[in-house]
Amino acid sequence: MSFDHFETNAIRGQMKRTGQQEHSAPLFLTSSFVFPGPEQMELAFQGGADDNIYSRYSNPNTDELIRKVCTMEGAEDGFALASGMSAVFASMAAFLRSGDHVLASRAVFGSTHQILTELLPRWGITHTYVDPLDVTSWAKHLQPSTKMLVLETPSNPGLQLIDLQAAGQFAEAHGLILNVDNCFATPYLQQPGKYGAGLIVHSATKWMDGQGRVLGGIVVGKAHLIEALRFFCRHTGPAMSPFNAWVLSKSLETLSVRMERHCANALEIAKWLEGRPEVSRVHYPHLESHPQYALARRQMKYGGGIVAFDLKGGLEAGRRFLSRIQMCSLSSNLGDTRTIVTHPATTTHAKLSEAEQAAVGIGPGMVRVSVGLEHTEDIQKDLEQALAG
Repeated sequence: MSFDHFETNAIRGQMKRTGQQEHSAPLFLTSSFVFPGPEQMELAFQGGADDNIYSRYSNPNTDELIRKVCTMEGAEDGFALASGMSAVFASMAAFLRSGDHVLASRAVFGSTHQILTELLPRWGITHTYVDPLDVTSWAKHLQPSTKMLVLETPSNPGLQLIDLQAAGQFAEAHGLILNVDNCFATPYLQQPGKYGAGLIVHSATKWMDGQGRVLGGIVVGKAHLIEALRFFCRHTGPAMSPFNAWVLSKSLETLSVRMERHCANALEIAKWLEGRPEVSRVHYPHLESHPQYALARRQMKYGGGIVAFDLKGGLEAGRRFLSRIQMCSLSSNLGDTRTIVTHPATTTHAKLSEAEQAAVGIGPGMVRVSVGLEHTEDIQKDLEQALAG
């Protein structure tokens, strides 16, 4: 049963109650399932029945999570995976073969960069990076073997945006699979499927969980693409555990409430940082100073929970700032109730060369802040004393 509003679907989109008539969906910790007889078992293995067979294939908890995210994204089908990066990898590997070519935004997460530059070339799959800010320049990089367009918006950590409407039109015109990493925005802030994305990828570890508890990834999108993805995942095994799916489905019930507070806190912190003399630039999509502010207002409901800023003094200033942090956490994770600060140049994007970092807007003094749900005065107090050090 589907409802008219995001929040209601997130809460009421539960699996059918069992005979115990539980109010909250139960946890199905089982590796496999039984059948009433050989005929039903044979039918299930032939794909003629919807019975669960094995939790590597499907499980009531992962099914519930998938249905929720599909409803949120307006997608036809999906598959839940063990981590965000297994979702990113599967969203490419399930569709690409030797000789294929990928167009990808230059501004992608560090591990996605490693997949494109180190792993896929082992199987004869090549890529070309394109300027995320200039869709009109993408056509000159097309090859006869180009099959997929891989994008991330907003980007991690520079918060560059890609015009999804223009990207969708480009992908359709050239017969490409549009594959969008929507992790930073979450389906509450933007839905790439509205613009033609065939595959939408999330690290559920981040905002979907929201409390830094479990790993998970999910890919949703067009049914015929998910059918191919499901075949790949069933036989390579990156399945999400039922327990993690249960946790994540519960977490989605509060996604809208949490994201509204994350975004409100982030905007307040971003505005405050703009007035700090130690900071040369603040990156946040819903700041009027963001060069893509108009696109962000059109494409995203709110600006998201991540703020990035550049410190005067470069690398040493960044290191000094992190060494003085007291309340906020030093972690590579994001999307937590707790505010987290990270220095991308030496951590999440350290595998990129200085030139590659600069090309995606990462300076040596950039700090990424995943703004949590603490009171903003307490967050500011910690950031202020670290800045003043």
